[in-house]
Amino acid sequence: MDVDIGNALASVASPGVSRDSLERLDEQVADAHERIEDGMANGEHGYEALNLPDRTDPDEIRRAVEPVADAEALVTVGIGGSALGAATITEALDSDTKTVYLDNVDPAWVTAELERLPLENTAINVVSRSGTTAETLANFLVVREAFEDAGVDWTERTIVTTGESGPLRDLSERHDLPSLKVPDGVPGRFSALSAVGMVAAAVCGHDLEALLEGATAEADTLSGSLFDCPAYAYGATSYALDARGAGMNAMVPYAESLETYSEWFAQLWAESLGKDDLGQTPLRALGVTDQHSQLQLYRAGPRDKVVTFVTPREADDRAIPDTEVDDLAYLGDATLGELLDAEFEATEASLAAAGRPNVRIELERVDEYELGGLLYGMEAACVLAGELYGVNTFEQPAVEWAKKATRGLLGGGEFEEADAVAEKTELRVER
Repeated sequence: MDVDIGNALASVASPGVSRDSLERLDEQVADAHERIEDGMANGEHGYEALNLPDRTDPDEIRRAVEPVADAEALVTVGIGGSALGAATITEALDSDTKTVYLDNVDPAWVTAELERLPLENTAINVVSRSGTTAETLANFLVVREAFEDAGVDWTERTIVTTGESGPLRDLSERHDLPSLKVPDGVPGRFSALSAVGMVAAAVCGHDLEALLEGATAEADTLSGSLFDCPAYAYGATSYALDARGAGMNAMVPYAESLETYSEWFAQLWAESLGKDDLGQTPLRALGVTDQHSQLQLYRAGPRDKVVTFVTPREADDRAIPDTEVDDLAYLGDATLGELLDAEFEATEASLAAAGRPNVRIELERVDEYELGGLLYGMEAACVLAGELYGVNTFEQPAVEWAKKATRGLLGGGEFEEADAVAEKTELRVER
């Protein structure tokens, strides 16, 4: 992962960061890096995520998925960090295995997804650290029922990834299901490079070692200076731009296969940094699709955004056929890849010409190695940004509040958060 912050400098953009400001900020980065190193060395909660490339065992994951290694399809039941990391990996990489991620409880959608699966050749991957996540357990019960109704023994098709104790751990022991452990000290949104994110990759036949090697290569760049570390350059620049008014961060990959990565980034950035009235708001977009809509706002709207581009240097290509239409003849000498690159470069230049900050993240290609580096790099960037903001990057009290309210509304216990639902202020406009 390479990072180019040139178009975020004050000499190009407003808001922007001067080189002198970056030099001063680098002193804070050095202090933050020391704190991060200490957290990693001591295995502290959250910082332990940055140790995953050395601690995740790909052989253990492959052994767990061996009973379903020939699955035609995989349905992963999880939500948030229990699904987005896995989805980012499998949807970025080619595989013959169909993947479905039940990360929502919309009944019509869940039913439609299950009806499209060949259940007799489908594996189930259920993921929840606590084993009590309402959405995950509800969907898992629905999936089990669908398998039973189809006459398929779900116990022969299920892998469990959960904590040391809880309902899912009990279930796995009762039915002797293959199981893996959610790593201690690693919040879900930072768990893509563990069994949480890599079970699906293993079922789909992806190279787990390459994912971890790419992450390790990125980890080796962590240092006390943002000028020597791509991840820290991104985290520090995003923080500095936010401080100068760019409170929104639009993540725009120029590769269709990385669309889900934008969703993963949005959770990582929002849930980790949104504390104490601080943090950037992540926006999700896809080039070139959204440059024909959202770019208008990014270039000519309020100066409260930074646009982050992610682009691979190499990709498969396809020639554009010749045409007899004179105005389109120039396309016959080009390829779709060349058109995509031209669209990206034009969009990037358009923002710079309008003085709008943007950052370029480059990968060699979209493969396991580069994807592992990207995921690790953005996690490290987020941890650094949290240090600079002075927030607890690894907690999520607002999310926990809503979980308690939901459980209370469903009769799962007495929670004062549920009482707030009845206190809603209304001002209805009805037809």
